[in-house]
Amino acid sequence: MRKPAFALLILLLTFSLSLFSQDTPEKKKDPVKPALLIIDIQNAYMEMVPEQDKEIALYIINAYIDLFRKHGFPVIRVYHYSKEFGPEKGTEGFEFPETVNILPEDPKVIKTYPDGFNKTELDQLIKDTGSNTLFLTGLSSVGCVLATWIGAQNHDYNAFLVKDAIMSHNSEYTDHVEEMFDAVGYDMIKLIVESSE
Repeated sequence: MRKPAFALLILLLTFSLSLFSQDTPEKKKDPVKPALLIIDIQNAYMEMVPEQDKEIALYIINAYIDLFRKHGFPVIRVYHYSKEFGPEKGTEGFEFPETVNILPEDPKVIKTYPDGFNKTELDQLIKDTGSNTLFLTGLSSVGCVLATWIGAQNHDYNAFLVKDAIMSHNSEYTDHVEEMFDAVGYDMIKLIVESSE
């Protein structure tokens, strides 16, 4: 008598578990809506970047600006300002190099902390554009770009460092950051941007 009761108990447990473990429908994922962030490539800070790194990075940043614009995705400028250390707003040192293809209508955020999200309107600005995936370029790969990448993660964005479009005072440091954080290159970003239309 114990064997049939035990078998019936096992059968009932199996049946009840299958009722409760029904596959729930997967939450539909939001489509990728990319934005390009250009961080702190201000004239005052560009002086610390090795000349070859600067030339390559600015060329590549311009290529990304063109790519994002061509497909209608936002290009967001992030500037750093410090009352104590400058650079003073409105000066040549505060501005991006003239060779960078930014436009006056590109959204602009001025930060006072390394993380571009800290006490700024960056998060709201990105939300207003509908973007959910961020590609970070600029200065410094070991400072503000990295801090903003962490800030983006903390705000639940998909965030990527862009290979050869981030810089620092030391090329080896930048190479290590690109490797450790799996920086993505042009072909992958182009595929994502073109697939996101």
